[in-house]
Amino acid sequence: MNTNLTQEQIDFYQENGFVVQHDFLTPDELESWRQAVDGAVRQRGKQRMIHQEVDEDREETYYDYVFVQRVNLWQDNSDVRRLLLDPRLGKMAANLAGVDGVRLWHDQALIKQPWANPTGWHLDNPFWSYSSRETLSLWVALDDATLQNGCLYFLPGSHKTATFENVSIGENIGDIFRVYPQWKEIMAAPAEMKAGSASFHNGLIAHGAGANMTPGWRRAMTCGFMPDGCTFNGIQNILTDEQFASYEIGDLLEDDRQNPLVYHRSKPYKEKLAERFA
Repeated sequence: MNTNLTQEQIDFYQENGFVVQHDFLTPDELESWRQAVDGAVRQRGKQRMIHQEVDEDREETYYDYVFVQRVNLWQDNSDVRRLLLDPRLGKMAANLAGVDGVRLWHDQALIKQPWANPTGWHLDNPFWSYSSRETLSLWVALDDATLQNGCLYFLPGSHKTATFENVSIGENIGDIFRVYPQWKEIMAAPAEMKAGSASFHNGLIAHGAGANMTPGWRRAMTCGFMPDGCTFNGIQNILTDEQFASYEIGDLLEDDRQNPLVYHRSKPYKEKLAERFA
């Protein structure tokens, strides 16, 4: 795994809000990630999150055809857990964000099925249960991500002027420009990636993905990293009803069972983190 970051890459991330790490995984590592994610998605079935019941009678929506989404696979799949609770990933995230430590907020398998809808422009962090200008996500391409099959696009630098206002991922992919009209003049940057490459992006950068205009699948595995020390903002997001009810606004989000500390500069671990959740 290529976890080395140059100062040039860190500076690019800070300025633009994203950075691509080409050849992030070796061919053998890529195959391990594919097997782990595919197996975890099959194991999960139709459940988006493990504490959500499947409503077989629910009418399908536009969003259902944006991607197949399975959240927090680390919680019920040991193979995914070993991959994502890797301090090397946490150290990369912390170095890019300029923070001392990061916790795993959630993972998401985001799989564009053949002929999938585009992913409208949006911000990540305003959906989540904490507010941070330093939070960021890792996005690993398990298949080639191309202009044809729905690669990511970013609006470079938009994280600098973003507030925590947001829009949903709906049928009008440009709804974000109603909130941030000044971003209309920014030229979008596509992030085409070969399978095994990865990107990091800030939780407040505007980003989206194209439609899948092919008969093939475009698989990606993502992981949101929360800076250690963040506090609850009143949004439920991935929290269970029980967890949501237990928090007051301002409470620290430091429960390792929900948000494990993946890396911290001054908090070394005596055992592998993944083994603590076996």
